[in-house]
Amino acid sequence: MANVVNLDRVSKAYPNAVLLDAVSLGLDEADRVGVVGLNGAGKTTLLRLIAGEDNPDEGRVTHRRDLRVATLPQALDLPAQATVRQVVVGDAWQPARFAAEHEWAGDAAVRTVLDGLGLHRLGLDSAVGPMSGGERRRVALAALLVRASDVLVLDEPTNHQDLAGVRWLADHLARRRGALVVVTHDRWFLDAVCTTTWEVGGGSAGSAGAVRSYEGGYAAWVLARAERERVAATVEARRQNLLRKEIAWLRRGPPARTSKPKFRIDAANALIADEPPPRDTVSLRSLSSARLGKQVYELSGVTVRFGDRAVLSTVDWLVGPGDRVGLLGANGSGKSTLLRVLAGDQRPTEGRVRVGSTVRTGFLSQELGELPLDVRVLEAVEEVARRVTLGKREISAAQLAEEFGFTDRRLWTVVGDLSGGERRRLQLLRLLAAEPNVLLLDEPTNDLDTDTLAALEDLLDAWPGTLVVASHDRYLLERVCDRMIGMFGDGRLRDLPGGVDEYLSLLAPADVDAAPAARTARADSRAVQKELARLERLVERLTRREDDLHERLAEHATDYEKVAALDQELQDVRREREAAEEAWLLAAE
Repeated sequence: MANVVNLDRVSKAYPNAVLLDAVSLGLDEADRVGVVGLNGAGKTTLLRLIAGEDNPDEGRVTHRRDLRVATLPQALDLPAQATVRQVVVGDAWQPARFAAEHEWAGDAAVRTVLDGLGLHRLGLDSAVGPMSGGERRRVALAALLVRASDVLVLDEPTNHQDLAGVRWLADHLARRRGALVVVTHDRWFLDAVCTTTWEVGGGSAGSAGAVRSYEGGYAAWVLARAERERVAATVEARRQNLLRKEIAWLRRGPPARTSKPKFRIDAANALIADEPPPRDTVSLRSLSSARLGKQVYELSGVTVRFGDRAVLSTVDWLVGPGDRVGLLGANGSGKSTLLRVLAGDQRPTEGRVRVGSTVRTGFLSQELGELPLDVRVLEAVEEVARRVTLGKREISAAQLAEEFGFTDRRLWTVVGDLSGGERRRLQLLRLLAAEPNVLLLDEPTNDLDTDTLAALEDLLDAWPGTLVVASHDRYLLERVCDRMIGMFGDGRLRDLPGGVDEYLSLLAPADVDAAPAARTARADSRAVQKELARLERLVERLTRREDDLHERLAEHATDYEKVAALDQELQDVRREREAAEEAWLLAAE
């Protein structure tokens, strides 16, 4: 395959940071690249260089002749007075492709995009100015997808998109011809679409300004990075051991020091000089939470109306201690309203909400409005708590902020000057500093990078209280929630034993074969889960058998006939275990 974009030793810096340092990359005509990295590492800068919208400080970016590049920026600049029709198939935002309505109306590819992104429901003659951020993003995406391009550069295309929209976009991009470069924090989307991953900044174990390339999507990148960090840790352990020996040698008495060979002193000084700087990682630790009683929330006949529309309609629902619930639904289906009802911020029009006497609620809203923008980070934390219990330690607000990645320099930054991801992290920090025992999270993954998302999921994995999460992040929902509730815009709640897959199947257009196919798919899924469980138990049993045989071999080390028989049995058990592990991997795939 031929390269369509090449970066040759490209560097880009700003007064406060070096984002790219002598980076060399090539983009082939059929590449599907996912770009990951910490907030502020330089992902958007890399995309702007690839698209030709910015110039490097050093190095060169070259495009194939007549290359057509289409870009979706994070911040959209759509003309407020233009209609959906003018933006998508006219020339209100991108160069026009269609001269008359009959051209695009008769084009199956255009109709597919309009239907897939739900633009007919928005109305083709609706002005884009009053639309929400998610609706404007869908309009801009449609304008790019209906036009021919050789390279599609997308910066956070899944922001504000619901589960069905993300799935449709992933399917469409997987079938689309041409190169794709996408920045997104949606891990499921990265796995579904991308065949290559570029890590900007090198992650927690890398260096600023570097870009590493990995084969595969998000899961492959996580495995490759774990292996890279394992190797780095091994090398560092050896280096530290040598460092300790050299320092001990240097300190064996001042009189002897001057007589030591110069090459040994130089080697020791080189080791000390090579000491790596402290890593700026985010560690979301479990804060202590108050004991939760037997009752959490009980909703009886709850209805919430806005005008003539009933967002919630005679809802009866129980939430118990330790429940971990995911709320699934399109934008506007009532998820945020339900969370506000539980938090006490929204009074029901009808019905009753009972809250347990021991409940201490922490509500993470989508908006960042509750953050005080004119104070410093430390002051914003101290407004909530000056001292908190972290594990078995009692620490100050400054120490807690540092645990969440706000180092000395950032502690004194005005909140209004923080990035979107840092504000979201501060919002979560303030929430947890109050030590709640019930967490209500409304789109908690907005603006967070993949490393912070992993830390957040690790925290939620061990959360001892009750958890209710409304999110379009499938990866997060499937990891931290035990139960899924669907909201389909009719004001009611529906249990989804089949999880996200059942929710998406219920959204699909109904036809004669849809229901049997869905039942068959769920039956197949249950059969696979049972097989996985059986194989896991078999591997555990065979592993214990191996350990037992090793002990017996040690006991009968002098009995050669016994050793031979046991060794043959051990080889048989090992082969059986390896076969079971391989079968487990196949079933998991």
